[in-house]
Parts: sequence; structure tokens; C-alpha cells
Amino acid sequence: MKSISVREIAKFFNGEIVGDDSRSFALVSKIDQAIPGSLSFLANNKYEDHLYSSAAGIILVSRTMELKKETDATLVKVDDPYSAFCEILNKYFNTYSEKKGIEDKAYIDKSTICGKDVYLGSFSYVSANCKIGERVKIYPNSFIGEGTVIGADTVIYSGVKIYHDIKIGSQCIIHSGCVIGSDGFGHAPQRDGSYLKIPQLGNVVIGDHVEIGANTTIDRATLGSTVIGNGVKLDNLIQVAHNVEIGENTVIAALAGVSGSVKLGKNCVIGGQVGFVGHIAIADGTQIGAQSGISKNVDEPGKQWIGSPIMPLQDAFRTQVVYRKLPALKAKVEELEKQINELQRNGQ
Repeated sequence: MKSISVREIAKFFNGEIVGDDSRSFALVSKIDQAIPGSLSFLANNKYEDHLYSSAAGIILVSRTMELKKETDATLVKVDDPYSAFCEILNKYFNTYSEKKGIEDKAYIDKSTICGKDVYLGSFSYVSANCKIGERVKIYPNSFIGEGTVIGADTVIYSGVKIYHDIKIGSQCIIHSGCVIGSDGFGHAPQRDGSYLKIPQLGNVVIGDHVEIGANTTIDRATLGSTVIGNGVKLDNLIQVAHNVEIGENTVIAALAGVSGSVKLGKNCVIGGQVGFVGHIAIADGTQIGAQSGISKNVDEPGKQWIGSPIMPLQDAFRTQVVYRKLPALKAKVEELEKQINELQRNGQ
């Protein structure tokens, strides 16, 4: 790719250049493993020593950065070095975003409406009456069910299965192996011990700027919609059950399981392997530590929880202190029991 000047980067982020403003870069790298002449960034002051030894020619740093000694690199001071670096990667280095056109052996039904510059990879199948927005990318071996709507600039990677009547917003990323819109786990117990399948007649509605990790599954609603709000980020291997609602900008780490009809608030942070029982509500801004089990509503917004069943984070820390003392307490109790027994035998 062509070289990008430090002046162009500084102008784009309204940044301040410290050092040689004639430099340019065509590569990016980590600050501690930098390729000579590349662009890197420093977002955590813990790694500041690398700033003075890095081979990078240009380094993005915080506006508040005060140098402790000289560096050979040209610095660009910006509001948020990490976010700026991500924007540069997307703007100049994400070559996969340039794909467009329909490859051989892809199928798209004639009733489906496609916007301009859509990409459809080989062996993908787009069913009838779909609406595919501009610049959508559907990679090989994916399936799009009848009546599904996909917003502009969304990327669907290989092997994704999207069932019928699903609504997906703009600028979403859906990674390989995801299944969206499969039936919810609805079965009515019968008197003879068998189960009657409950038809799952709803759909899934996904907002804008949502990212869904590999092999995550989102079930369609029994009635109504399973809803994933704008800006939600789901990690790999997550199960979202029928009629769940996840509020905007909530993030969930891998291996979490969200049971049916749970309502997760906005801006929540959910750790890995967290499990939710069904039909509960979680307040906005809730943070839940890994491997926790949630069996009741969380009503107070903005609190941190951990454990199974969950307890406030600070209570959990105090409880851990007690746990560590239990062996010594047990020995002390046993010693006291021996003393009491000895006194009783002596008639005291």
C-alpha cells in the first residue's frame, strides 16, 4: 500500500506532532515488536519504557503524555491513542472490506433486493424476499433465510446460518459458525411424560454496530422478538435464548448463557461463563464477574457482582478472606471441643 504521512494522521485526529513531521508509514506494528519506520501506539503508561526503545517511526500517544527522556520516534498526540490506532487499521489496512460482486456458484433469489456493491461468496445462498443493504458482505457457505433484512455495511463471515424473517442492522459483524433465528427451547410437558413442541413464531431483531462472535447462537422468539440492541458486543460461544432483550452497548464474554425472556439493561459488562436463569431483569450498567450464576433480578444500576449465587463484589472479597481462614478456625474449634470434653470428664 502507499505510504501515509504523519501530517495526514495528525490532521485526521486533530493531533499534535512532536518530532519530524516529514515522516510517513506503510506498516503498523506493536510498540514492543515494532518494524522500523512503522506506526505504533502507546495507550497504557505501564509500557512507557517501550516508547524510548521502539523502532517504530511514528507513535500515537495521549495528549497528556509528558516525555521522561528523548525518543527517536515522531509522536502524534491524540485524545485516545488506542481508538485512533483502530480507526487507522480500519481505514487503511482492512483490505477485506474492499470485496464486492457475486462469485460463481453463489445463489441469490430473483425476488431479493440488493443494494450496490454487495459481495456474495461462492456456495452462499440468499433466499426469497430478502433485502440486502449496500456494501453488505456475505462470505462463502453462508445461508440467509427467506424475508431476512440486512442493513448496509454489515459483514457476514463464512458458514453463518441466518433463518427466516431476521432483521439485522447496519455495520454489524457476524463471525463464522453463528446461528441466528433457530427455534427457542420451548416444549410443553405432557401427562405421559413426553414434551409437546411449542411453535416458535417470532424472530430476532439485531440493531446497528453489533458484533457477534464465532459459534454464538441467538434463538428466535416464541412470539414477538429476541432483541439485540445497538452497539452490543457478543463474544464467541454464547447462547442467547428466546425472547431475550439485550440493551445497547452491553458486552458479554465467551461461554455465557442467557435463558429465555431475560432482560439485560444497557451498558452491562458480563464475564465469561456467566449463567442467567429465565425471566429476570438486570439493571443498566451492571457488571458481573466470570462464572457467576444469576438467579434473581438485579434492580440497582451500576453495581458489580460475582459468585453463584451472586453477591456484591466487595462482599465477595470479604467472604474470600473468611474462606482462607476456615482451616485455622476449624482447628481452633476442634481444640476447644477437646478442652470442653476434658473439663466435662473431670467433673468441672
